[in-house]
Amino acid sequence: MVAFVAGLAFSAKAGNWPSWRGDVAGSGIVRGEKIPLEWGTKKNVRWRVPLPDRGNSSPIVWGDKVFITQSTDADKRRTVMCFDKRTGELLWRSGVTYTKAEKTHKTNPYCSGSPATDGRVVVANYASAGVAAYDLGGQQLWHRKLGPQEHIWGNGTSPVLFGDLCIVYHGPGPHSSLHALDKLNGRTVWKRKVEEEDDPNRVDGFRGRNGGVNGAFTTPIVIEFNERHELIISEANTLRALNPEDGSELWHCDGLNPLLYTSPVYDGNVLLTMGGYFGSSFAVKPGGSGDVTAKRLWHDPRSKKNRLGTPVVRDSHAYFMNMSGFMECVEMKTGRVVYEERMPSTKNNAAAWASPILVGDRVYVTNQSGDTHVVRASPKFELLATNSVGEYSNSTLAVSDGALYLRTHKSLWCIGRPAGK
Repeated sequence: MVAFVAGLAFSAKAGNWPSWRGDVAGSGIVRGEKIPLEWGTKKNVRWRVPLPDRGNSSPIVWGDKVFITQSTDADKRRTVMCFDKRTGELLWRSGVTYTKAEKTHKTNPYCSGSPATDGRVVVANYASAGVAAYDLGGQQLWHRKLGPQEHIWGNGTSPVLFGDLCIVYHGPGPHSSLHALDKLNGRTVWKRKVEEEDDPNRVDGFRGRNGGVNGAFTTPIVIEFNERHELIISEANTLRALNPEDGSELWHCDGLNPLLYTSPVYDGNVLLTMGGYFGSSFAVKPGGSGDVTAKRLWHDPRSKKNRLGTPVVRDSHAYFMNMSGFMECVEMKTGRVVYEERMPSTKNNAAAWASPILVGDRVYVTNQSGDTHVVRASPKFELLATNSVGEYSNSTLAVSDGALYLRTHKSLWCIGRPAGK
C-alpha cells in the first residue's frame, strides 16, 4: 500500500499534508517521516495555540503554513485560519458570515469538514454558507453557494482537490448532491444528485421510513486502478464509483445501511466501506462496470460496534478505533475481525471519532479524552504508547516534517522533538 500511494501522480509531496487523511486517496499514510512515539503537555511540544471556539475539523499543512476551518458562534463566522508552522503564529483568518439557522448536533460544530489545498488554492466547505477558496495569503478567490444543507446532525465532509477540480459532497439531507467545481473560479463542471432518502413524508430534518436518521457523512476519495481514475463515494446504502471528469457512473455496489460516517479506504487492490451505528460493511474490487453487488468479496450485514473513524491499511489489514473505544483489526479480503481491544482513557471517555494515521508500522489515533494511542500495525495487538494532552478532541492527526498537528476543542498543538534531537 505504501508503494502504491507513493507512486500516485497526484499524491502529496513529502512535508505537505494537503487534505483530510493526507491525499486524494484518503489513505492516512505518512511517508518518509519520523515522529515521536511519546509526548505530553510538557514533553515534545513545539507549540500550542488557543482556538476561539470548538471544532472537529482536522489540520492540513502546505509548506510553512498550517490551516484549519473554524466557526465561531459569537459572530456567526465560518472561516479558514492559517498559522505559521514553525511558531504557531496566526498569519490570517478569512471567511464568511452566515446568520441563518442551520441544524446540527450539539457535538458537531459548524465547519467540521477539513480544508484542502494544492499549494495554489485553499478550499473550505461551509455547508449552507457555501464553498470558498482562498490564495495562500488569505485573499478570497471565489465563493459558491450550493443551496441549504439540512440534516439534524449537520455535516462533516471535506473537499477533494483533483487536477483542476474541487469535488464537494453537499450533504447529507434532502438536497444531497455531488459537485465538481473549477478550483480556480468555482464554476460548476458537473453536478450529480445523491439519493439518500426514500420516505416522502420525512419529519424533523432527514429521517427514514422507520424513524431512523439517514444520510452519509463521508468524504469521497480518488483512486487509480488499471490506469483509470475512479471517484469513490460511500452513499447511504451504496458504494459508487464515478468518472471524476464528468460524474458519469462507472459501477455501484449495494449493501450498506442508510446511515454511515466512514469514508471508503483502498489498499491498491480492495476497497473497504463501513456503515455507522451497527451498520453493514463489505469489500469489493474496483474496475468494474454497472451493478457489481454480486462480486462483493464479503458482506457483513451488521457489525458488532459503532464505527465512525475511517481505517488505515497495512499488509491487507485495516486498523481503526470504533465509537465505543475499541481498537479493531479487520482482514481486508475476508472481513474477519482479527481483534477488538478496549483502549484506555485518561478522562473516562474512550470514545473515538477520529480516523487513524499510519507512520511506518505504527497506527496513531486520538480519542475524545485527548489521548493519542500508538498501536503496532500488526494482526497481533500491541499498544506502544498512550499520550494525552487532556483536551477533548474529535480530530484526525496531520503530519509534516517530523511533527504531529493535533486539533482539540481548545487548541492547536504542534508535537515534535526539539530541534537537534
